[in-house]
Amino acid sequence: MNDDRRRNLLNAWRAAWGNGDIDTFEGLLTSGYVRHTKSGSEGLESVRSAIAASQKAFPDLRTEILETVEEGALLALRWQSRGTHTGEFMGVPPTDRMVTVTGASFCRFEGALLAEEWVVWDPRELLSAMNIWALGSRAER
Repeated sequence: MNDDRRRNLLNAWRAAWGNGDIDTFEGLLTSGYVRHTKSGSEGLESVRSAIAASQKAFPDLRTEILETVEEGALLALRWQSRGTHTGEFMGVPPTDRMVTVTGASFCRFEGALLAEEWVVWDPRELLSAMNIWALGSRAER
């Protein structure tokens, strides 16, 4: 395991998603960095936009890394983000609700730099926390 690589990524991750400090995160990326989501693949500019939108909608957003698993050039993160929804997000006006979302990211490194990332989280969990969309069976609605 590469403790320096893990520590650097965790610090940059918290800085970016928790404080909006994308520059620290960008310093760990290869020039061809790609982030994969359910919506498709995106580069650094899309990640910048996602972080800015998150910070604007949830100014007190805090992201905690719950667990890491590393094998060779791969590092898996299980994370949880929590913040108050005070700005528009995903087309939803502010609800002033505290929301919590969990997810996982799978990161592939080239040396000490992050080259590729696969992100998995459920936007329905966020919408449910904002009391916009109730999760559950149809019978419960």
